[in-house]
Amino acid sequence: MKSYDAITKTEKQIAKNISGKFRFKFNGSRALMFHFKRNDKHPLAKRTFIHPGMLHSSSELNFLKEKVNAKTEPWISAWNELRESPAAQRSYKMAPQNHVARGPYNKPDIGATAFMKDGAAAYTMALQWIVLDDPTYAEKAIEIINGWSQALDSITMGDRKLLIGMAGIHYLNAAEIIKHTYKGWPEKEQKVFESMILNIWYPVIQDFQPSYNGNWDAAIGQTMLCIGIYLDRHDIFDRAYEHLLKGNSNGSIAYYFMPNGQCQESGRDQFHTQMGLGFLSAAAEIAWKQGFNLYGAYNNRLAAGYEYTAQYLSGAEVPYVQYTNYKGEKVFGPEISPKGRGKYSPIYERAYHHFHDRMGLEMPHTKEALKNSRIEGLGQSHMSWSTLMNAAYPPE
Repeated sequence: MKSYDAITKTEKQIAKNISGKFRFKFNGSRALMFHFKRNDKHPLAKRTFIHPGMLHSSSELNFLKEKVNAKTEPWISAWNELRESPAAQRSYKMAPQNHVARGPYNKPDIGATAFMKDGAAAYTMALQWIVLDDPTYAEKAIEIINGWSQALDSITMGDRKLLIGMAGIHYLNAAEIIKHTYKGWPEKEQKVFESMILNIWYPVIQDFQPSYNGNWDAAIGQTMLCIGIYLDRHDIFDRAYEHLLKGNSNGSIAYYFMPNGQCQESGRDQFHTQMGLGFLSAAAEIAWKQGFNLYGAYNNRLAAGYEYTAQYLSGAEVPYVQYTNYKGEKVFGPEISPKGRGKYSPIYERAYHHFHDRMGLEMPHTKEALKNSRIEGLGQSHMSWSTLMNAAYPPE
């Protein structure tokens, strides 16, 4: 990675250009580093995966425990909300099923909601194991993961890819934490989980859904990155990484955003736009943990997307043109959609932590959005407990 002193005048001008409309400001040497990959090697180069290394590193898990035990804000309030959640209770009743089906907009819902809720619960249990050092929570996470691994035979119907993309990341982060911090999960049971991933989940999502609205491939990509890491499968990780970076897809960073931050789904509604943003920021964090910078792709296009969307949600006006997708087709209407305006999804903590805390960018509209989204708590479509796991963490 180049140092601040190595930034050329041309690169500074690029930074100046993108800092205009959304007032990106630079606070020192970290700010301009987003132009460069953390790892200059092509992602297909030989390397070793870092574990735990999806959304949370070992040092971050230690930081979580330290801050909660010290009862400091904002972590203790977020932790208390977690502890009061139904998904955090040791009495939680999972509902694994042999066959899951999800139709468009979750109609019909045959086990799909249970699949998502149980994934969030497994992740919640894994976090409690980390903070409390109570093995009953690790065992509860294992119980949920094993329950689905042993029961599930198929996931079908039109929204099956989206379902796996949204739910899989919860199960995989839970399993990653337990596998690398707890010694009580028998290897035989881990193999059953791996079999479910490879034989039931992955065949469904491996070819993405590029012609659908971009939140689909963003969701699929975040889970596929996690599959690659969990299984130490570079081919799977790299397939997801390349697709998210530059794939011919409405959900790749290359096509989901215009340079000013307008999103592929901005003309559809703000709920789905925030889904695309949230899934892509999760994918970017996962890649970052392994040394690759999706966050900074195309001159920080993801940051521009957050600022654009947060600015519009706040009631301000933003420039808009009818979107042209990766096929060259015009999609949605000639005006930005007001549907969902003023309603904030729990997606802002992770992006603000990266772009502001790590990179030194001022993200004024994203910062303002956090006043409406905090505490980012239990989620199903999005990863849970984002305030607890991202707010004001040390840059790394």
